[in-house]
Amino acid sequence: MSADTLWSALALVLVIEGLLPFVSPGGWRRGFGQLMQLRDGQLRFFGLCSILVGLLLLWILY
Repeated sequence: MSADTLWSALALVLVIEGLLPFVSPGGWRRGFGQLMQLRDGQLRFFGLCSILVGLLLLWILY
């Protein structure tokens, strides 16, 4: 993996992360507020799920 690929992936993450607040700021604010209500264990579980799905997608693509 080249440095250009890594920077391209980071740029794509930032674009995707910025879509929801741009399109629906109120919905994003409500969703973020709900995330703030979760316990640490619940957040870790969702973080772990995100990591596993991302790794699975990378494994499938490469």
